[in-house]
Amino acid sequence: MATLGMSEADKAAVEVFRRDVVDPSMTHLVIVDFWAEWCGPCKQLAPVIEKIAAEYAAKGVLLVKINVDENRFIASQFRVQSIPTVYAIFQGQPVADLTPARTESQYRQMLDQILSQLPIQSPEKSVAEQIAPLLTMGEEVLSGGEASRALSIFSQIIDMAPGNAEAQAGQLRALIAMGETGEAETIYAELPEELTKTPALARVRSALDLAKDAKPVGNLGALQERLAGDPDDHEARFELAGGLMAQGDNDGAADALLEIIRRNRDWNEGAARTQLLKLFEVVGLEDPWVSAQRRRLSAILFG
Repeated sequence: MATLGMSEADKAAVEVFRRDVVDPSMTHLVIVDFWAEWCGPCKQLAPVIEKIAAEYAAKGVLLVKINVDENRFIASQFRVQSIPTVYAIFQGQPVADLTPARTESQYRQMLDQILSQLPIQSPEKSVAEQIAPLLTMGEEVLSGGEASRALSIFSQIIDMAPGNAEAQAGQLRALIAMGETGEAETIYAELPEELTKTPALARVRSALDLAKDAKPVGNLGALQERLAGDPDDHEARFELAGGLMAQGDNDGAADALLEIIRRNRDWNEGAARTQLLKLFEVVGLEDPWVSAQRRRLSAILFG
């Protein structure tokens, strides 16, 4: 904003606007809320926009409220004709008109779209960049069978980014791999509901459920003898699958469960298929092994 020919009061208002809005907007997204004391809709909107601004602060969002009665020049520069009027400012320029938004969900949707398109600096983004290589390392270590070391890595990430779903899931999966399912259940039960609804934690829930059924079997040979005498002893085959999973033999477990489905897909209310789907979740739905087993399952169900 040029200051040539302006009154001293307008010049002061411009300087305050530059300090509070323009300068921060060089690296942050600044929400500017034009309002007035006499504006009823403004007062109704205030709690919503203030809550959203606080929620998105870690994402690099700031809120600045401008009283139009006290800042007529600034309001005129933005051609504010009615209030509330709400703009998103980045690098000194309006990038979005948020005025149509009235609910928290509408603000979230608009802000998520804006933030995905702009190079906003934020504590959250900075932390995400720091933990990305650690998450990769943790997954590689866990896949390599070093559950205890993986647990240490994921716990370190949680200290840096509490509430990170991928790190929390990695920590719990490492505990499960170590046989500490009780501790994993306790930690899972204390997690916020919104965290347990994420795909990463849904996979952990399947792993915990599976761990209850995948119990070590003292004598797998005895179960195999029962099946040799009666191939339709689905209870024995189901127990065998659990024992094989406890040993980490996913191939053998899948073979046993698929055989139950082939012989009687409805046995025990479809328990074999349910167990197999849990195993898929635990291994990872995008894993090539799961894709191969899914093809086998489809061939049995639809062949």
